[in-house]
Amino acid sequence: TKIKNCQIYFAHPYSPGERGTNEKLQGLLRQFFPEGKSMKEATYVQQATNAINHKHRRILQYHTAEELFKQYISS
Repeated sequence: TKIKNCQIYFAHPYSPGERGTNEKLQGLLRQFFPEGKSMKEATYVQQATNAINHKHRRILQYHTAEELFKQYISS
């Protein structure tokens, strides 16, 4: 609510083609939290979050999510 002029997109139900980035992120999470394993059991949730936020991604023109977030906030 504090970020102004930020666009939010919603995917239509049963349209996986509209959720490509979401599906990719779920795959990254599965590296840390395999299917069926509770996230409550994992003591390294913050480590997983940091690893994902510091990963260079093609969708972001090989920047990290953290880099772009800080750049957006500072502008």
